[in-house]
Amino acid sequence: MTYTKEYLDKIQKELNTAVLCAILDDLGYRHQAMDGSLYPLEEDYKLVGVAHTILAYDVYEQPKEAYATEIEAVDALKPGSIAVCVNKSCNNGIWGELMTNPAIARGARGAIIDGAIRDITQIKALRAQFMLFTKGRNPLDSKGRCLVADYNCPVECDGVRVCPGDLIFADIDGIVVVPQDLVETVVEKAFEKIAGENLVRDALRGGMLLKDAFAKYGIL
Repeated sequence: MTYTKEYLDKIQKELNTAVLCAILDDLGYRHQAMDGSLYPLEEDYKLVGVAHTILAYDVYEQPKEAYATEIEAVDALKPGSIAVCVNKSCNNGIWGELMTNPAIARGARGAIIDGAIRDITQIKALRAQFMLFTKGRNPLDSKGRCLVADYNCPVECDGVRVCPGDLIFADIDGIVVVPQDLVETVVEKAFEKIAGENLVRDALRGGMLLKDAFAKYGIL
């Protein structure tokens, strides 16, 4: 799925994970938020993009071509994408600065790492171009500790199935996966709900009782 930078920027600026979850709940998709073990490098990070999945696994010896598929996976990133890298283990820093820079050059917006990262200071310095959510930190190289098995394949990231092309929305509250065939519907309804929430907020701040506001607007 391809979206313009302007479209992704608008979603990122104006929506949030909570409103997306509410819409997905209404549509019967009640398990689209990750379990909560992944955190942004900075609390104010807000990230939206299209899933580019990377699947890794632990190893216990150094293969001859330790980085071959990992390099392919990063070089295959496209504009508007988010690298969703699943390693599960935190026994190595699978993502670092020298993967972040080519990802930026390919037009990627950020990364979700179900595993550990390194080069945190250098990656934070690139926040205007690239934001990252991760489970942990580890300065150890991935060489001899994990291998990338495949990319652009279905993965399970922090408890949620992610397929290439799904929309990823991440903020301090969590990370939500919107299946690609629902994106337009979910985003449209989310903007409608945000407009309604703004009315409710103004009414509550004006002194309206919560029960009266809910009776009038049906939004909580």
